[in-house]
Amino acid sequence: MRFLIIEDDEDTAGFVARGLKEQGHVVDREADGRAGLFQARKGDYDAIVVDRMLPGLDGLSLVRVLRGVEVRSPILFLTALGSTEDRVAGLDGGGDDYLTKPFAFSELLARLNALTRRPPLVAREHVLRVGDLELDAARHAGARAGRRITLRPLEFRLLACLMRHAGTLVTRAMLLEQVWGFDFDPRTGVVEAHISRLRAKVDRPFGAELIQTLRGAGYMIREP
Repeated sequence: MRFLIIEDDEDTAGFVARGLKEQGHVVDREADGRAGLFQARKGDYDAIVVDRMLPGLDGLSLVRVLRGVEVRSPILFLTALGSTEDRVAGLDGGGDDYLTKPFAFSELLARLNALTRRPPLVAREHVLRVGDLELDAARHAGARAGRRITLRPLEFRLLACLMRHAGTLVTRAMLLEQVWGFDFDPRTGVVEAHISRLRAKVDRPFGAELIQTLRGAGYMIREP
């Protein structure tokens, strides 16, 4: 497999690159955010490892640009910024996983293996529908009653997860695992906060609620 490491710390980048090469993988490296953006756009990578604090262009902005231009390679943030708020910002900004420094290479490798096994969204159902709500995976676009809904990358993944399980309970643990791909403490409010933002776009402007809360259990999306 081909990996891109965008990391300005020489020791960290070298450590990760050597470990991946020993596993038989091809590795490219960039130490600057703008150079990393250029390389990520022209290369077809199985996964990209990105530091949050980069010269030239910070990692979070870099990933947002990549998602905006439809680069779909799985992205793992590898950073010293380890607060819950930092993790949420990284995943909400388009990252697929988040690992804080210091780290064990075995965990990094396990996370990359999990990301590369995860089927891309476009390989699943091409168009998801619940009532008058439609989600087009190929175009990464949503619409309800014929009106376009602008969704951020994490909102798109969250809505897609709910719609793939339409009519059935989706627990917070399921959402954390399938959408965030990270072992958050389920007692945090990250799921509730993003469900609220999603409702503001998907339900409130249309006067009929599709996303329902099953108190103490989780969420369900179904026709009203």
